[in-house]
Amino acid sequence: MMNGTDDLQQQTILVTGGAGYIGSHTVLQLLQADYKVVVVDNLSNSVEEALKRVADLAGSNGRNLSFYKIDLCDKNALENIFMVTRFDAVIHFAGLKAVGESVAKPLSYYYNNFVSTLNLLQVMNDKGCKKLVYSSSATVYGQPKAVPCTEDFPLEALNPYGRTKLCAEQICNDLHIGDPEWRIILLRYFNPVAAHPSGEIGEDPLGIPNNLMPFVQQVAVGRRRELAVFGNDYPTRDGTGVRDYIHVVDLADGHIAALEKLFNLSDIGCAVYNLGTGKGTSVLEMVAAFEKASGKVIPLKVVDRRPGDCSEVYAATNKAEQELGWKARYGIEEMCRDQWNWANKNPWGYEGSLEKDCM
Repeated sequence: MMNGTDDLQQQTILVTGGAGYIGSHTVLQLLQADYKVVVVDNLSNSVEEALKRVADLAGSNGRNLSFYKIDLCDKNALENIFMVTRFDAVIHFAGLKAVGESVAKPLSYYYNNFVSTLNLLQVMNDKGCKKLVYSSSATVYGQPKAVPCTEDFPLEALNPYGRTKLCAEQICNDLHIGDPEWRIILLRYFNPVAAHPSGEIGEDPLGIPNNLMPFVQQVAVGRRRELAVFGNDYPTRDGTGVRDYIHVVDLADGHIAALEKLFNLSDIGCAVYNLGTGKGTSVLEMVAAFEKASGKVIPLKVVDRRPGDCSEVYAATNKAEQELGWKARYGIEEMCRDQWNWANKNPWGYEGSLEKDCM
């Protein structure tokens, strides 16, 4: 994939982790909005095939996409990219992201997520690129005392993954205080699901999925025998965890809205927004909706709760609606429809190769 021709009116965005699930969908929306996009990704939990499909979906704008396989923990490699390209802004997705794995491997999470973010911010600062959209998470709310979560809730992460996100938010706040030229938007995601309506790109985790819907779809296509439900004794309406599931295309559009806010408002400072639907859905409700969309029965097995999980979290979305002009458009029916379309077209993910140890 080659860069497009130079256009002084066209802004260039660096997207870290852009080959991943949320990153690839956001890259597509950026291209369709006529941005130039440079992706850096170490492909530790993603594949370059996703970006090839993004370029195809973007049509003639696909020429405005380029990709470098680097690890952000390698500061020299990152500096080299900034030496050859001037970026107008950065969207930072890259990082390890599984709650359960972070509890088991805290050092990996602290090293990878801290070092990569610090390297990125230092290089951006050195090169005078001071506009950032940061991929944060609702995990920074911990177990909230009430729902829905508003952006001014007390912050208390319950696991190492969440603590890396919370600390990065604090670093961004300190960065702006130290240098008011920085414009930063922190986006706290709730639970991204589904796929692009084309069915060409979607979530394709390597190994055993850590999130609900990839696990559900792998059961539906026969890759796994049953869905593990982590706890059915939570204080919720059916005993299973309640989350705010958001369509990944809605989430990607939220990044475009945030980016436009950075470019159009000089005194934004370091602002934070929830990206969710404002509605909570339980695990069992989501499974039932997927069964309806796919026509498949999903066998369930209740297992112990996962360390670090909380019972119920969903978003207050008024701030994003009012200040970003953004609102989620899709409900769980559309989420499950598009999730099944992706799974049905790509039962073995991007590679299409059988995993002998998947059962």
